[in-house]
Amino acid sequence: MTGRQRFLDIADGRLRGEVYLPYNLNYGWFMDETLERWRGEGLPADADVAEHFGLDRVRFAGGAPYSLVPPFERVVLAQDQSTLTIRDEKGATLRVLKEQGQTKMPQWLDYPVKTREDFRALARRLDAASPERYPGDWDVFALSMAESPWPVGFAPGSFYGHTLQQWVGTERLCMLFYDDPSFVHEMLEYLEEFFLQLARAYLAHVSFDFASFGEDIAYKGRSFLSPAMFREFLQPRYVAICDLMRRSGIRTIFVDSDGFIDELIGLWMEVGINGFSPLEIAAGTDPQALKRRYGEDIVLAGGIDKRALLRDERAIDAEIAKVRALLEEGRYFPAVDHSVPQDVPYRNFAYLVEGIKGL
Repeated sequence: MTGRQRFLDIADGRLRGEVYLPYNLNYGWFMDETLERWRGEGLPADADVAEHFGLDRVRFAGGAPYSLVPPFERVVLAQDQSTLTIRDEKGATLRVLKEQGQTKMPQWLDYPVKTREDFRALARRLDAASPERYPGDWDVFALSMAESPWPVGFAPGSFYGHTLQQWVGTERLCMLFYDDPSFVHEMLEYLEEFFLQLARAYLAHVSFDFASFGEDIAYKGRSFLSPAMFREFLQPRYVAICDLMRRSGIRTIFVDSDGFIDELIGLWMEVGINGFSPLEIAAGTDPQALKRRYGEDIVLAGGIDKRALLRDERAIDAEIAKVRALLEEGRYFPAVDHSVPQDVPYRNFAYLVEGIKGL
């Protein structure tokens, strides 16, 4: 059985208790600093990480729906001894540490969209006709996807975390839903049509095994939008694209979001989204409770508390036991609940993977 078929059988509920460790399903497993540390603790310098740990691969395509074409030019606006102030490729102004790395968050200072005119200018970089968003040869591309031994995922877009939030800024966007709801609807309407055009092109040529929206719409204990606001503004925007994907044969549609998304899951499921990841434990998510609530209707990926990897084998054993229970429920892919941070020892992650593979 190929990895692709094993993935499909697990996602569809035909294989219970089977392990598929999805390297880079909806998020990266490892921060760069983590791998740098591990190379000093036993990871070979030239190792392919997925092969070294025996992780299962996943492929993605979809027209780079979050990308601006062309991107803004990256410009250094100011600097001091330890920081740079830059305008990045998305048009945001950030202050970053010169020795930043993935573990150190930048400080967001400004965003490219403040007015309708700003958004309309930005939207010129979101043109579904841009040839850069498509393969040069559809036949060659489609054949490579068809022959993939690993599952092939479609990236349909983002209506919040990778788009509006990054263009407007979290605080101002939250206020905009109240202060100028018509402006929010205008941006969402544009995105819906943009994503649909990309999806029609890709789905006309390629048979995908699953899809994954990237949203990042929540934080610890809550989502940024109430369920009522989500139902009014965002939920309708998923309908047409989810219907299109379902008609193309995609049966598993994920949402990838940090934070506590439990209060939105039922609303996503109403429009045909049935998969959720990475199930961030520190934010309050309980994947076993989600399985009890939604049963076989829900597909889960993630849910292994990365904080346990900082501790000892006893803590990791508890996570492995949780994985065992979720695998028995079916339609579950074990993964850490976000990228593995640099303070996790190599031996602890290796212990986790070997424990799960031994189930």
